Amino acid sequence: MNVLIKSATIIDAKSEFHNQTLDVLIENGSISEIGKSLKNPNNYTEIVLDNLHISQGWFDSSVSFGEPGFEDRETISNGLRTAAYSGFTTVAMNANSHPVIDSSSDVTFVSSRAANNAVKLLPLGALTRDSEGVDLAELYDMKTAGAVAFYDYKHAIGNANLMKIALQYAANFNGLVCSFPQDNKIAGKGVMNEHITSTTLGLKGIPALAEELQVARDLFLLEYTGSKLHIPTISTAKSVALIREAKAKKLDITCSVAIHNLCLNDDVLTDFNTHYKVLPPLRIQSDIDALIEGVKDGTIDMVTSDHNPLNIEEKKVEFDYAAYGTIGLESAFGALQTVFTLKKTIEVLTQGKSRFGRENIAIKVGNPADITLFNPDTKYTFSASDITSKSKNAIFEGLNLKGKTYGIINNNQLVLK
Repeated sequence: MNVLIKSATIIDAKSEFHNQTLDVLIENGSISEIGKSLKNPNNYTEIVLDNLHISQGWFDSSVSFGEPGFEDRETISNGLRTAAYSGFTTVAMNANSHPVIDSSSDVTFVSSRAANNAVKLLPLGALTRDSEGVDLAELYDMKTAGAVAFYDYKHAIGNANLMKIALQYAANFNGLVCSFPQDNKIAGKGVMNEHITSTTLGLKGIPALAEELQVARDLFLLEYTGSKLHIPTISTAKSVALIREAKAKKLDITCSVAIHNLCLNDDVLTDFNTHYKVLPPLRIQSDIDALIEGVKDGTIDMVTSDHNPLNIEEKKVEFDYAAYGTIGLESAFGALQTVFTLKKTIEVLTQGKSRFGRENIAIKVGNPADITLFNPDTKYTFSASDITSKSKNAIFEGLNLKGKTYGIINNNQLVLK
């Protein structure tokens, strides 16, 4: 693939061309020249777009595509196309398919389905068989087959001894264990955040305590085992404080936050819109403020869209019975820019890869092109026309966002909307 990007503002703190508006020549998938008014003697495809900005390719640590088994929700092929249109060059795919990805052959299958795509798919294997929290899955075999971490998506491990054994076992081969932060006994039958809004609406609440107890337990287990742990999608102020304290102890801990938990509080649930039913639930403003501060000071290592397509039958029901989850790839950039500056938005969209075994590739001559193309200034109302996922359960539908993506260049391929 050979292209010439014209007049692009480069947003990459690792590049000597940071904040400069230049042309970028890409030949055979690698950056061969960066400069002003580059010539195009070989008549390569030229990319000329309004207010074009480029950065290192973005990364999402938690996406779900359904396949195998739930292709009615989403397929790997269309999911990766959605990721590319949304600016992501690398995504980690959860194991919540049917069957659950809990063996080396399952990992091989999903990897083969994503082979040679412009978007790099990193498979997550289930931590336990069928994600049932009873017996450990084939962790080492899945690691050998290409699994980058082990996670029972949205399923908390109630058995502390099982989590301890998982951490000890994974440490033998440098495996990364992920633990969903919820104590199910405390959460009970709650369907939203336990606070004033849940009482007003008459809905059962999930207290912040349910998350914080689990986080505290897992951090104790991590300290005991000396292993490494990733806690996906934290949502409370106390969780941020607990992880900040663990990092001060030099524990090998990382965590993420879902973008919607940075942008929306539980007040939006007053009309019982099931698009807002997510897990962990939308919390109160003081939690949001602490999460934003955690992102800014590095306590929270990465943000995620927590993209989880669900079909209409799972969402268009009474709130109590609706499934948890929202799509988020398409709205990720625009939503983040309602919270952070452009510089910080790009920083959080490009960090976290190394935790899952991938390195960031700076925009420098000689490097492979791993690039996201976008316009950071477009203001718009997110609507159905912005959705390329098969499922339409979008938490940001109808909300005002800032910034749109054009596509990506990665793996010697150009993908533009």
